[in-house]
Amino acid sequence: MKKCSKTVHTSLTELNITPLLDLGFVLLVIFVITTTPIANDLDLNLPKASKHQKDPPRKANYVTLDASGKVYLNRKETDLDGLLQELVLMRTDDPDLSVIVRGDSKTKYRSVVDVMDRLQQANVLKVELATEPSGK
Repeated sequence: MKKCSKTVHTSLTELNITPLLDLGFVLLVIFVITTTPIANDLDLNLPKASKHQKDPPRKANYVTLDASGKVYLNRKETDLDGLLQELVLMRTDDPDLSVIVRGDSKTKYRSVVDVMDRLQQANVLKVELATEPSGK
């Protein structure tokens, strides 16, 4: 005859802190690695740095389109071909040229695309579109 064993259900009375210790050791290692050592171990006469003036911020260049389709470059009226020539000249002076395109809300989309094409032909890489936040 088979002997029936009695199942013993014991309640967990001890807290397993092994994962907590692992977490503590990981945090300790991270803090030890990321802490920079103090480099004041020797008295040195370090050279003085010259005071360098910061470069002035670059002037923003604006291409503006009004509702009638007229194109302005920095408040000077121009046509699309003149815009391209001016942008090429400006790009040779400043290889890091940035342009902000501002268009009236009633401007036809085709005019904005024409201006963006001229900016691409002039190899202007930094182009932003100016907008105003909606009043909603």
